[in-house]
Amino acid sequence: MSLSLLESFVTSAPVTLTSTPSELPRHIAIIMDGNRRWAKKRFMPAALGHAIGAKRVKDIVKTCADLGIKHLSLFAFSTENWRRPPEEVNSLMELFMTYLQKEVDSMNANGVRLKVVGDISRFHVALQALIAQAQLQTAHNTTITLNVCANYGGRWDMLQAAQAWQRAHPGQSLQDINEEGLAEYLSTAHSP
Repeated sequence: MSLSLLESFVTSAPVTLTSTPSELPRHIAIIMDGNRRWAKKRFMPAALGHAIGAKRVKDIVKTCADLGIKHLSLFAFSTENWRRPPEEVNSLMELFMTYLQKEVDSMNANGVRLKVVGDISRFHVALQALIAQAQLQTAHNTTITLNVCANYGGRWDMLQAAQAWQRAHPGQSLQDINEEGLAEYLSTAHSP
């Protein structure tokens, strides 16, 4: 199944389900990488590559939902992406805002629960407000949870989880924490 699913994402071909639903993963994660290289190879601006890549998101979410996959994580903007040229970062932020404004009603109508995972405090306040509104509007949907990992990094997640654990357990030492105890404070604790 995974090969046919990946092929459908790349080629836009229909998915051929070769596994039973019980054999399907509960959670798929995709690193949205290569859009800039794709554009450069075609002598196009990076922003166009990102926009074309973003158009595939709706198809990917629908395909996963149709297959019964309950959680999809899209790694869209890592903490390292801030090092890119400012005009590219700005175009990515504008693209994110545009898609939130354009797609939140469709996500809600199709049962998509949106969770933006990452440190959004560096984003413009207007983008933060759109994220908050979209998450609130889709909070009770159950068809699929779409985690958009934005300004996300594994190190950031571990640090914020340890800090949250410490706030929840005043007077205890970080030496008292274990993997299971930390897991519930990760920003992805809501997904398998």
